[in-house]
Parts: sequence; structure tokens; C-alpha cells
Amino acid sequence: MRTFLDLMWFFKAEKKAYLIGISMLLFVAFLQLVPPRVIGMVVDEIETGTLTREGLIQWVLILVAAGVGMYVLRYFWRIMIFGSSVKLARLLRNRLYEHFTKMSPNFYQKRRTGDLMAHATNDLQAIQQTAGVGVLTLVDSLATGGFVIIAMATTISWKLTLICLLPMPLMAILTGWYGKMLHARFHKAQEAFSTLNDKSQESITGIKVIKTFGQEKEDIEDFRKQSQDVVKKNISVAKIDSLFDPTISLIVGISFFLSIVFGSRFVINGEMTIGSLVSFTTYLGLLIWPMLAFGHLFNVVERGRASLDRVNALLAEKVEIKDEEGAVRIVPQGDIVYNLKNYAFPGEQEPQLKNIHFTLPKGSTLGIVGKTGAGKTSLLKLLIREFEGYEGTVSIGGRLLKDYQLDKLREAVGYVPQDHFLFSATVAENIAFANPEASREQVYEAARIARIHEDILDFTDGYETVVGERGVSLSGGQKQRISIARAILLNPEILILDDSLSAVDAKTEEEILEALKGNREGKTTLITAHRLSAIEHADLILVLEDGEIVERGTHEQLMEHEGWYKDMYLRQQLEELVELGG
Repeated sequence: MRTFLDLMWFFKAEKKAYLIGISMLLFVAFLQLVPPRVIGMVVDEIETGTLTREGLIQWVLILVAAGVGMYVLRYFWRIMIFGSSVKLARLLRNRLYEHFTKMSPNFYQKRRTGDLMAHATNDLQAIQQTAGVGVLTLVDSLATGGFVIIAMATTISWKLTLICLLPMPLMAILTGWYGKMLHARFHKAQEAFSTLNDKSQESITGIKVIKTFGQEKEDIEDFRKQSQDVVKKNISVAKIDSLFDPTISLIVGISFFLSIVFGSRFVINGEMTIGSLVSFTTYLGLLIWPMLAFGHLFNVVERGRASLDRVNALLAEKVEIKDEEGAVRIVPQGDIVYNLKNYAFPGEQEPQLKNIHFTLPKGSTLGIVGKTGAGKTSLLKLLIREFEGYEGTVSIGGRLLKDYQLDKLREAVGYVPQDHFLFSATVAENIAFANPEASREQVYEAARIARIHEDILDFTDGYETVVGERGVSLSGGQKQRISIARAILLNPEILILDDSLSAVDAKTEEEILEALKGNREGKTTLITAHRLSAIEHADLILVLEDGEIVERGTHEQLMEHEGWYKDMYLRQQLEELVELGG
């Protein structure tokens, strides 16, 4: 029962509830011995003609008292044991969620969303069953079985008890074998469920793309195949699970056969009374539940063990980016300095960034441009410590990034990523996400700067319009501008716009940038863009190519040199003129 040992830390934490619940279970098991014994004594009194009306009433009252006692105790032990198992599920769910929030992007690149969801739902349910039904079944089967066997041996016949227990070792061997097979098969079934869960999440999220490309039939077929795989693997589990009850019923049937054959001989020889044999067979009937429960116990525990192994493996994943010892708890501000020799993504040899050296004074605006894949986003994500493991230093205000506590570092940064994300909430709640205490006027002002205020007023319910999951009801430009407003509302020391104006037209882009100039006075802004007009006003512009800075300077300085920046700027200007002419 390694699973119970692995959960011992929780049992110790909830020892009071479990001790009370188990004590009640033991008392119920003891009370279950009363009816069979009473029945046997009544049968003997009927046989000898000594049963009186008063005596019968007395026996009935004893049976009623035992029944009421079992009813009350069963009610309370369920609250104690099952209630504690729910606490375990809540505790592990919170641990998982907290663990997820600490993990770096590298973790989520390796793990699928559906798989993580399966850990937090299906696996936790199996663990909860182990701490609830598993504990109940273990204690109840051992207590009931133990008390019944003791009662049979001490109050009726130890010989007949020993004879009837002869088939039990065979049951122990077979159920142990079934349990090992069940563990392996259930682990595969859980993995298949995770895959199906991930497929469902991916298909629902990408339903627009699926329908646009007319891939509904192919997606349905793919889902059908994965669903069939889940069914197949769960049927494989069910085949093993279905062996427990027939095996146990066969063993119990053999025990009943032995009790009738040898018990009858004992009655004929005068070693037992008929009433004692009736009590014995009734007690033997009580043994059916502990035996069946023991088989069910293997099922529950092996499922819980497989799920606990999966959850523990997930929790054992090391947090790659965390607070360093001695990190200061202050919001960073000041000059940003990059002295980076090289940086490569985890598991890759080719550096993504190399020889990045520049200083951005506090209050300045930095523009970063270059071809797709040049390393613009990677450079920015180093600043918020989404990635680490680089050779060199990155500092703010004279302190290395790792010298600041993570929450304070990220408090200083308002980040608008390329893949902007909106929650299934109102527009106002999305804008005020990082600052729920913001006044409605502050929300309006942030929306005005992002040039989304007028659009929001045209929505059905204005700022109370629910945007739908991931902002599905909004256009790309509207989602970008709401994301910008969300970052502006924070009034961060450092604002990062990572290609965040790509979905708005040139006029709106110019209005947003002009509004930002007034709003961001004295604070630092970093902008990456493919449209060079977005960074034309920057105090420093870096041109990246294959992860290296190939050009740097202001717009005017770069236009004086024959390079990528000048060529691209003139080409974009020409394209705009052609569009206007058209």
C-alpha cells in the first residue's frame, strides 16, 4: 500500500478527523456482529422451546438499538473521512495551480494544456477517491473481516472457521496479481484521457481555423480515433477490474460449501447446535462484503497510485526562474543596460541572441526592428525574466535583474505581447485586470490613450460588454488596443509593446503613439514593430539580424546610412503612397 504511505503527510495533518472516522467505522464493524449472534440464539431457543414473548421483544430491541447505532455512526464517519478527502483534492489542486503560475514558458512549451487540465481534474479525483473510499474500504474490510473471523472462531467453532478460511490465500494471490496489471493499464488510460482532453481544448480554441479551412470532417475523425483509443484503454482496465468480483465470489462460494459440509457434520456429531450453524453461515455472509471490498480496494488504490505518480511528477518539475537569495523587494527603475554575449533557447545549441550591448536611459524610448525571427521578442522577454541561462548581464538602475524579487520586477513592467490574451469577462474587467481597484474614470482614460474608448461605447453594453473567451467577439485591432489600455492603466515604470500595433491602421497607430508620448513622459518604453513608422520617434533604434545588432541610432542617423533600415523605411513609404493612390 505504497499509495497510503505517500499520502501519510496528509493523514497526519488530518489525523483528528481520520481517527474519529476510523473509530466510528470500527464500532460499526463491532455492532454488525450483534444480529447474526442474536439470530442464532433465537433459533436455538425456538428449537428448545424456551423462547418467550418477553424474550423475543428483548432480542428485537437489541437488534433495533444496533441498527440505529450503525445508522448514526455511518452518517458521521462519512463526514469525517469523505470530508477530509475533499480537503486533499482542494489542497493538491491549489498546489498545482500555484506551481503552474511559477513555471517558465519552457515548461508550457513541453506540456500540453489539455494534459495539465487532466492532472487538475481526473487525476485529483482518483487521488481523492483513495483518501476517501480507499481508507474506508481498507479499514472497513479489515475491521469487519477481522471481527467476524474472531467472532466465528471464539463464539462458535475455531475448527470450522479454519476450514472455511483455507481458500483465502488463493484470493490474496489472485487479487495482488490483478492489482499490478490494473496499475499499468490505468496509467495508460489516464494518458489517453489527457491526450483527448488536449485535443478537445485545441479544437474548441481553433474552431474558426478548422471551419475556415473546411477541416470539420477530418477533425471529427481525428477526435473519433482518439476517443476510441480512450474507450479501448478503459475497457482494458475494465477487463481486469471485472475479474475481482467473480474471483472473490468463487472463493466465498467455496467457503460456504465447506461451512455447510463440515458444519452439518459438526451438528450431527453434537459439536455445534443448529442455531450456531445458522449464526456461522450468517457471519460468513458478512464476510462477502469485506472480500469484495478488498478487491475494490485494489481498484481504487491502483488508480490513485497511478494518478498520484503523475501529479507528483508534475509537482517535481523544478521552477527554473525564481527569486534569488538576498533579492531586494523594490520596484526597479533607472537606466536599462544590456551586456549580453549570447543566449540560446533551452535544449538548443544555436544562440538566439549574441553580442547585444546597449544602454537605454530612464525615460527614453527604444525601438527594435528586424526580420521575423531576428530575436526581437526574445530580447524583450529577457527583461522580464521569462527566459534565463544567458551569458552576460541585464540590469535596471544598476542592479542585475536577478537582484530584484520577481513580483517587484514584473510590477515595474507593463507588457503587451504579440499574442494578446483577453479573458471571458467584461471590457472594463479586462482593462482593469492588473489593477482591479482602478476607478471607472481611470479605465476610460487608459482606453482613450489606446484609442479604443469610442469603439467600446459602440458595443452593445459599452464597457459592460462581455468579450467572450479569448476576446473571440472582437477584431484583432480592438483586442490589441484593449491589451494596450490594460498595460497603460498600470502606469508602469517600463512599458513594452511587442509588435502590438500591427493590427491597427497607420492613422490610429500615430494617434496612439502621440498619446503615449504625453502619458509616458519620464518613463521608459520599448517597442518592437514591423512597420517602421511605429518606432520612428524613438530615442534609440536597434536593427536586429540573426540575433545581432547590425544597425543602431536615431531615425535620422539610420536614414543617413545605406542599410536595411533605410531600404525598408523607403519601401514602406512607397507602399503607403501606392495604397493611397489606389
